Amino acid sequence: MGSATWYWNPIDDVRLMWSLPSMVNAYRAGAIVAVIAAVIGWFMVLRRQTFAGHTVAMAGFPGAAGAVLLGIGASYGYFGFCVGAAVVIAAAARPGAGGLSHESALTGVVQAFALACGMLFVSLSGSFLNGLNALLFGSFLGITDGDVLTLALVAAAVLAALAVIGRPLLFASVDPDVAAARGLPVRALGAAFLVLLGATAAEVSQITGSLLVFALLVMPAATAQRITARPALSLVLAVLIALLATWTALGAAFFTPYPIGFYVTTFAFTAYLIAQLLHRVAAGMRARPARSAA
Repeated sequence: MGSATWYWNPIDDVRLMWSLPSMVNAYRAGAIVAVIAAVIGWFMVLRRQTFAGHTVAMAGFPGAAGAVLLGIGASYGYFGFCVGAAVVIAAAARPGAGGLSHESALTGVVQAFALACGMLFVSLSGSFLNGLNALLFGSFLGITDGDVLTLALVAAAVLAALAVIGRPLLFASVDPDVAAARGLPVRALGAAFLVLLGATAAEVSQITGSLLVFALLVMPAATAQRITARPALSLVLAVLIALLATWTALGAAFFTPYPIGFYVTTFAFTAYLIAQLLHRVAAGMRARPARSAA
């Protein structure tokens, strides 16, 4: 936004932002996006599927560009292409030792194709070139009550589905071989998770932009898992970190001319660096008594 005056008084600044209905909707949408991104991102990091998550997020770019080219809402393009890319990756995944390398190769192909299609759609719609930054780096402007409701409904559906498969998915993520030996449908669980990841990436793209979805999906989860290995606690921490990064990014973007995606990425990355530093300091302090005893 960039035209608002920053009073350097948190109470006055919040009152100014929330006096605008569009900013109230932006904070509501940001909260929804932060929660769902942190939860799904936590499983994504645990399953080491960050490359797949990045590719699914990138698919939102051609989806939104194509939707605008056809004269329909960008949200339809986000959801259609992100979920579609997730289905393609899940359908072609192979079980076994060679499955991971095959999935990585296919994921790279899907990502390159998605980027090429996105630039084609933007080129075909010359009048849309000014909106390219919003697609790639995000925007909080123009979020309506209907947009917030759509985000909330999709997030509720994703969280409900995750609640059903969450326990077996956690088991299959930690030790897939033992889970398969116990009779769990490991491949079906992985495919279901990728579809949920696609829906989540489509949601987050509408706030952070297609290029920077990865930041909100990965960094809060990676930070939380760096702080603690306890699943429940790290999941809660991931949600809190994502909320803090998103809400502070909205405030910074409101008072400056820079896109929200930049601030989300910066704040989330800062939290990760702090967690990494604290982890190393704690490891060094634990190592001192051992060296002294030796």
